[in-house]
Amino acid sequence: MEGHTSLGSLTLVVAIAFFIPIILHKLRLKTFPVVVAEILAGLLIGKSGLNLIADDPWLELLSMFGLIYLMFLSGLEIDFSQLGRNKKTKGGPRPLAASLIVFCGIMAVSYGLGFGLMSIGFVSEPYLMMIIIATISLGVVVPVLKEQKLIDAPFGQTLLLVTVIADFVTMIMLAVYISMLSESVGRMALLLVFFALVVIVYFLLRRFMKGKLADALLRGTSQLGTRGVFALILIFVVLSENMGVENILGAFLAGVVISLLLPDKSFVHQLESFGYGFLIPIFFVMVGVKLDLWELLQNWKILLFIPVLLIAIYLSKIVPALVLRYWFSWKESLASGILLSSTLSLVIAAATVALEIGIIDDSIHGALILVAILTCFISPILFNRLVPKREKSKPKISIIGANHVTLPVSQDLMNEGYTVELFSAHPSGLESKEEQYSRFPLTEVQMLDVASLDRKGAFAADIIVCGSMDEVLNMLFARHARKLGVGRIIVRMEDPETMEQAQEEGFTVFSTLYSTRLLLKGLIDSPSAVRLITQHDDSIQEAVVQNPAYHNTLLRDMPFLGNTLVLRIYRGQSFIIPHGSTEIHVGDRLLVSGASEHITEMKRELE
Repeated sequence: MEGHTSLGSLTLVVAIAFFIPIILHKLRLKTFPVVVAEILAGLLIGKSGLNLIADDPWLELLSMFGLIYLMFLSGLEIDFSQLGRNKKTKGGPRPLAASLIVFCGIMAVSYGLGFGLMSIGFVSEPYLMMIIIATISLGVVVPVLKEQKLIDAPFGQTLLLVTVIADFVTMIMLAVYISMLSESVGRMALLLVFFALVVIVYFLLRRFMKGKLADALLRGTSQLGTRGVFALILIFVVLSENMGVENILGAFLAGVVISLLLPDKSFVHQLESFGYGFLIPIFFVMVGVKLDLWELLQNWKILLFIPVLLIAIYLSKIVPALVLRYWFSWKESLASGILLSSTLSLVIAAATVALEIGIIDDSIHGALILVAILTCFISPILFNRLVPKREKSKPKISIIGANHVTLPVSQDLMNEGYTVELFSAHPSGLESKEEQYSRFPLTEVQMLDVASLDRKGAFAADIIVCGSMDEVLNMLFARHARKLGVGRIIVRMEDPETMEQAQEEGFTVFSTLYSTRLLLKGLIDSPSAVRLITQHDDSIQEAVVQNPAYHNTLLRDMPFLGNTLVLRIYRGQSFIIPHGSTEIHVGDRLLVSGASEHITEMKRELE
C-alpha cells in the first residue's frame, strides 16, 4: 500500500510539472518564471494547502538530483565569452568595467545589510546573509532582457555581465564560507585541492576536445557528449562530498567546465531540455510542498523578517545600480537595480544547505524561499513598466574581404538599413581613396589575419561573412568566429572538396560558381520561383524561433500567423515540409511569405 501511495505522490508531482507550462502558455504569461509557478503549485498540494504528498524516498532522491542538476545548469548558463566584451560602445559604458563597479557596490552594501540584520536580532550569521542578499537569478534576468530586446544593447550587456559575475562569485563564496564554518585547516586545504582538481580536469578535457578522436565520437550516434556530461557531474559531486565540500559546488563547477569548453548551442539546449523537462521541476514543486506558510504566518518575528529582508535585497541592488546613471537615464538605472534584485535558484540552494548543516532553522529557511519567490514576482513587472519595450534592430554584419562580390552586397545591405562593416587589407575594385570611404563601409586592416581583424572588432557581429579570395583564410576566420560564439557564419568556397569540408563543420557555404549555375537553371526551370525569391518587397523572410513559450507548439495553434504562410521549416541541417500538426522547436528557422507587417509581428513574437 505504501508503494502505491509513493507512486501516486510521484505521479502527481510529475503531472503538475507537465501541466504548468501549458497553463502559463494558455494564459499568455510569457515573462512569468515557470519555476515560481512550480513552487506555487507545490504550496497548493503540500503542507500549506491540500497536503496530498506523502513522504517518499523516490521523490526525495529525484528532488536531490533536481537540485544537483539545477546547480549544474547554473554553471552552464554562465557565458564566460561575455567577460571579454569590454569595448566601449556608442552611448554606453565598457560593459565589463561598469559591471565590476556595480557588483563591488552590491557586495559592499550586502555586507553592511548582513551585519545590520544581525544587529537587530533577525539572523546570527551575517556572512551567509551577505551572500544570499548579493545573489542574482540569471534564469530571471536573461529572459526579461530578451523579451525587452535589450540583450545585445549596451544597457542589457551591462546587466547581463553583473548577473554572470554575481552568479559565479556568490556560489564560490558560499562554498568557501561553509568550509570556513568547520574551522578546520584540513577542510580548507581539501577545498583548495578540489578547486585544483577541477582546473586539471578542465585542461585535460580541453586538450581531448581538440583531438580528432573526440570529434569522431561526438558526431556518432553513441551520445558520448551527453554521457560524458553526466559522468562529469557525478564525478565532481562524489569528489566534493568525499572531500568535505557541498555537492552543489561540485555540480556547479561541472557546469562551469562545460561552459568553458564552448559546447554547441544545440547540445546545451539538449541538456537544458532534460533538466527543465524532468528533474528540476520535481525539485521546485517539492520546495513548495515542504514549505509551511501557516507556520511562518504564526511567527511574528518571521512576519517582520520577510519585508525587512525584501527591502534589504532591493536596497543592495538599487543603490549600486545608481552608478549607471553616468551612462543611462535615471529610469533605466532604477529599473536595472530592480531587475538585478530578482533572486531564486542560488537562494534556495543556499537556504537548503544552511538548513541541513544547522545554520538556520525551518522558519528562516521558509522565509528566504518566500522572499525569493516575491522578488521574481515583483522585479520583472516593475522593470517592464519602467523600461519601454524596444524593437529588435537588424543584425550587425561583418564582411571579411573586399572584392567584386562583397563590395556591391555591402552597399545593398546598407541601403536596406543593416549595420555593415567591410574589412580588407588590400581592397580591389575601387577607383579611388575618396570612393572607398564614401560609398562602402570599408575598414582597412594592416594584414588580413585573425589578430588584425580582432583589433578592429571584425568578429563582434551577429553575422560573419568570410568572403575573401583565399579559401584557407576563410576557413581560419570562420573557425575563430565560431569559437567566439558568433551565431551565423557564411564562408566563401569554390573548390568542391573544401566546400564539403566546410559544410561538414556546420558553416553556411557560398560559391559564386555554384550560385551562378543554380540561378541559371532556376531561370530555365522555374522562373516564377526565382522571381519570388529575388523580389525586393520583403514578402519572403526568415524567422528564427527563440521564444521558449512556443517550443513544441503545433503550427496550427500559433496565434499570430495572420495571412503569412510558412513555406519551409529548417531544423539543423535538414528541412521539414510544414503541416498544421507540425511541432515548432526552439532553434527552428521558418521561411515565411506574406505581408511585411504580419511577418514583422510574427518575428517579434518568435524571436
